[in-house]
Parts: sequence; C-alpha cells; structure tokens
Amino acid sequence: MKLLLVEDDKTLALNLHDVLVKDGFAVDLAESKESGLVEIEVNEYDCIVLDINLPDGNGFDLLDEVRKSKNQTPVIIMTARGEVEDRVKGLNLGADDYVPKPVDSIELIARIRAIIRRNSQTSLPEIIIGDLVVKPTEHTAKINNKTLDLTAKEFAVLEYLTQHSGQVVTRTMLMEHIWGSDFDTLSNVIDVYIRNLRRKLEAYSKKKLIKTIRGKGYVLGEPDV
Repeated sequence: MKLLLVEDDKTLALNLHDVLVKDGFAVDLAESKESGLVEIEVNEYDCIVLDINLPDGNGFDLLDEVRKSKNQTPVIIMTARGEVEDRVKGLNLGADDYVPKPVDSIELIARIRAIIRRNSQTSLPEIIIGDLVVKPTEHTAKINNKTLDLTAKEFAVLEYLTQHSGQVVTRTMLMEHIWGSDFDTLSNVIDVYIRNLRRKLEAYSKKKLIKTIRGKGYVLGEPDV
C-alpha cells in the first residue's frame, strides 16, 4: 500500500516514515502544499496523511483542491489543532479522518488500514487462490492451512500479487506500490523478496504459484492470456 505524507516537520516526517515503512507501507514525503499537489498529480496513493500547517499554505487548501479535482483518495488530517471547528472544517472539505498531534503511530496505522479497507474496491476479507488464503485485514497468509511467517514487506508483496492474480505484475508496479520513492532502481531487492516468498510458499506446497514472465514481471496463479 502506498501513502503520501505531507508534513513540514522533518523530524516527525522521518520518524513516521520509518514506522510506516517498517509496517509494510511505501511512503512518499512532501514538505509543502505545492510539493504535495505535485506528488498527488503524478502518483496514485492508497491514502494521504496531511498536516494542516504548511509553509506555503495549509492542508485545508490542499484538501479542497484535491477534492475539486475529483480525486477521492482517502485523506487523514494530522494536526496539533484540537478545536472542534477545525475538525468539522476538515471533514466538510472531504477528509476521511482526523488525528491530533502528538500522533500515536500504532493508532495512525490502524486508522490508515481501516480507511483503505473501507475505500478499496480490491480489499476483501480474504483472498483465496487455490490453497493460498490471504487476509489483508488480519495481515496473515496461509497455504494448505499452514501459516506463513512473513515480514511486513513480504506480506505487502504477496498481497499485491494476490490482488492482481492472473495478471502480469511488473517490477515497476512493485517498486511504486511497495517501496515508493525509497526504491533504488539498481537494486535486486525485488528478486530477493520474490525468491523468499517462493521458498516460503513451496515449503508447504508443491505448486509453483509465483511465475516469472521473462522481460515482463511476475504472475501469481495462471495468467489471463
């Protein structure tokens, strides 16, 4: 899942970035209203976490522009302001949730996941592909009733592949949706994660669920064409 964090406090932004990445999210950072709008224009996000106080305006203005452009990406407003009128203003402009600072990272992650589940057309209580059962809401995966011991990033890769079952998932798609702007294009990290997933899946199943399509990417299950 890919997030945009719009926050001008560099220390807070980096701390939240590290926590969210550790939990399996791909996170892009923006420090201003204008840089946030640029990121939103050129990227697709599962959720936007938005500070109100920005150096070149405020988050309300950014949110207003996003909604007027018909972009319905879920937005969580994150601000030190606690007045009721601010919360009401944010919600009236189209925010999906409101989190006060100081932010509890565990609560923020729970709220992000809840909002994405509520708004995603592909997020299901469980995804079943043959003997594989992935439960995004519980962050668990089983094959032949055996629970897979996956890291947060491994689960994110597997979840993305299952959501696109039968379709070719390119390296670029994985880079953008799992690693975001943190990804080193020269790295072989995707190959490593795919190899680890195959090893863990095949420890409990003889079926080779993840196939490599040379020059294109990967397919989980049988491709459509």
